[in-house]
Amino acid sequence: MKNVREKERLGLGVLGLGEGRSIISAGMQSEMWDVVSLCDRNEELCRDRCREFGLSSYTTQYERMLENPDVDVVGIYTPDHLHADHVIQALDAGKHVVCTKPFIDNLERAKDVLEAVERSACKVMVGQSSRFFAPFKRQREHFDEGRFGEIATIESYYNADHRWFLKKDWARNDSFKWLYGCISHPGDLIRWYLPNIEEVCGYAYLSNNGKALGLKHPDTFHYVLKTDTGVPARVSGTYSSPVVPNHRDSNMSCILRCDNGASQADYYDLRYAYKLDGRSGMETFEDFDGYFFRFGGHSHHAGEYQNYIEYIAHCLRFEELPKPDAREGIVTVAMMQAMEEASDSGSPVKIADLLRRYGLEDLVGN
Repeated sequence: MKNVREKERLGLGVLGLGEGRSIISAGMQSEMWDVVSLCDRNEELCRDRCREFGLSSYTTQYERMLENPDVDVVGIYTPDHLHADHVIQALDAGKHVVCTKPFIDNLERAKDVLEAVERSACKVMVGQSSRFFAPFKRQREHFDEGRFGEIATIESYYNADHRWFLKKDWARNDSFKWLYGCISHPGDLIRWYLPNIEEVCGYAYLSNNGKALGLKHPDTFHYVLKTDTGVPARVSGTYSSPVVPNHRDSNMSCILRCDNGASQADYYDLRYAYKLDGRSGMETFEDFDGYFFRFGGHSHHAGEYQNYIEYIAHCLRFEELPKPDAREGIVTVAMMQAMEEASDSGSPVKIADLLRRYGLEDLVGN
């Protein structure tokens, strides 16, 4: 394990340069990081990213990047089904890890990943970027003040016309599932407030658009979740269909309904609204649009990535556990796998049963 406590700037290696574009920008603009190595199997993409960001060090071989002593932390932004192997390789090389969501794409490799974390003693953080986006961050801060009281229910959704994404060959493979790649955003927001989700039920559907584009798995989802104390929540998403105009719907939102008040955080509008003690309030973060969305068309959201890599840098220096960590990330994957099984079977699925099936009994109640 690398000791980074005394380092003024940490060395970042980025694996996967398509989705990794945002974290390269984040590292380049942060005073806490140096981007020291890029890696992708596509050498042309490596050269393009080096030209874009004024970098020179790249490799097409992951093992070469892991051998680089200047790399303290590996950022993993590869296709979902490769995450488990790439995380394990980084940990076994003594590197700390930040891995984009979903942490892994099913529970088959969960024990392998946890064993790698244990033997390496390295820190792992799941890059659930929405927690680090201004409206959602402010919503959490406001809730943590305690004035809203206990949660009665949460509604969270993420709708996006991601048909452009299906131009990527790997997105049309059997291994790619929107359930894990996108429901992981609103699903994680729900688990952030209600970590004790016990049971899920719901439905999934492959739209006509998704079928026409060669998608193998559903792209439309509606689920109801329940905690072990009976608190209900709802999560939904669509990914191959048109979306409502932004002036009417923010496409990604989290709504808390509590005993004493309610609040809603909206993504694209950079807006947070609440009602508390009989009064309504609105906070906007539109002045930070250029910080969060640094590329054309709001296609990448690098500001969130900068926020979370600076958070993990703080955790590494002060030997704190970054959240969500590997254990929390795996339970969130279990929740999504429970959603998948519930929609396949038409019956509710308990998350604890899934964890036990994969020998993850110690994560029950995590």
